[in-house]
Amino acid sequence: MKKGVQGESLGGFDMTEKGEEYPAAVEQEVMVLRDEHFQTVAFLAKSLSDENRLRILLCVSNGKKSVSSIVEELGLSQPLVSHHLKELKRSLLVKIERNGPFIYYELVDPRILDVIRTLSTVATDLLTARKTF
Repeated sequence: MKKGVQGESLGGFDMTEKGEEYPAAVEQEVMVLRDEHFQTVAFLAKSLSDENRLRILLCVSNGKKSVSSIVEELGLSQPLVSHHLKELKRSLLVKIERNGPFIYYELVDPRILDVIRTLSTVATDLLTARKTF
């Protein structure tokens, strides 16, 4: 393991506290992000940056759902759900299946739930540690 040096950063954020250890794999991932993936990661992050989209993703993670069942389950308007589903489809986070006149949506990759869980944990930890507002 390498010792982190305070001030090492990824996009302007400190990655380590002074003296904190982190695995070499983290350093490797940072290099990959610096080199080629910022645009792709930013695109995904923007797609996940809306509360309603997150709720829709969690809703369709339990199986195929129609727009009307998503509307009913989440208590959102049909135009709002349709708009967000269009964005999620464009972002390749949901896929569609047509069955007669009906269209069903489902999560493309279950790893998306892992990303959402991780973001939730980090957000909770950061807000818990926050001393000023």
